[in-house]
Amino acid sequence: MATTFKNFLSNDLANTRTLLHEAIPVTGTIASGTYTADSNIKEYGHGMFQSVYDYPHLSSSANHIFDLTFGYHADSPIQDAAHSQDSKKQNIYNQMAQTLVGYDATGSIKKFTTSAGTEIKDALFINFARLLTKDEIKKGSFTLNALTGGTAPTGTSPMVITDTSGANGYRVDSPAGEYGYLYDAGGVEKGNLYYQAGIAILSGGLVFTDAFGAADSTALDQRASFVTLATGSVINEISDGFRNKLTNVSFNNTTELNSTIYFCRVNHNDFNYSSNPTYLSGSKLRVKTMAADAPVSYITTIGLYSADNELLAVAKLSEPLRKSSDTELTLRVRLDY
Repeated sequence: MATTFKNFLSNDLANTRTLLHEAIPVTGTIASGTYTADSNIKEYGHGMFQSVYDYPHLSSSANHIFDLTFGYHADSPIQDAAHSQDSKKQNIYNQMAQTLVGYDATGSIKKFTTSAGTEIKDALFINFARLLTKDEIKKGSFTLNALTGGTAPTGTSPMVITDTSGANGYRVDSPAGEYGYLYDAGGVEKGNLYYQAGIAILSGGLVFTDAFGAADSTALDQRASFVTLATGSVINEISDGFRNKLTNVSFNNTTELNSTIYFCRVNHNDFNYSSNPTYLSGSKLRVKTMAADAPVSYITTIGLYSADNELLAVAKLSEPLRKSSDTELTLRVRLDY
């Protein structure tokens, strides 16, 4: 147990940043079709969004995957007070926009926009759980597959949406962090992806026209257009319709691991004694047999202290390390956070 302390110099410290990635697949069978009566889908009395779980949501082992909701701006041409859940759809859009886009110089909430600056005034919002995204979605790794005809898993004409330009074409002017643009296989822009927030927004007018345009046996597909869908259906119905078209979502998440490395340098004349009571026996050093022998100690623990000598962290060696006046050591301690 040391009674003296050594101060770290500037060259005794090093900081590192490591990004750890994990592949996350979310199959369409989880979003719809795996469990009878959609028992893994949780709906709420307010009707403003629904939550998707990987197991029946009443089970204690269920994990939250993502939330689905839909909204439009007051300036949208499809907005009308007579429409189903009109105020709630506006509230959803405003809430997401003020979080992800922010305010302009006049204090008004900005609208979502495409890369060309075209305003997105109605959108489906997919809010992925932090359990999946961790610190952020890895740029350039996001893929969403949806059907343009029929329902999963037997539908036809799959639509593939990716953030292919995310690795080097992302933007940084969002209060929620970095974001990129989502495109289909033909290069048509479909929405935005907010990496740190873990939220994908899909432009209703573009995505829903594709995903719900073909008529088939499902009630939502028989609606004549996206306008009818967005105005005549409640948010839960719109979310159900999208889930029934969803075949796959995949991305890599990111865990940011920051580390500070402390190089504890022990000179030849440092820490050759110990104040541990067991170091002495009858006022004699246990590790010495002759008075002329050089002092020896065994290092087992490294303590990191604050400026006022308060112990902050402790590092243990795997085995005692012999230290004498003819040896010098450098012990490397890594603190992760």
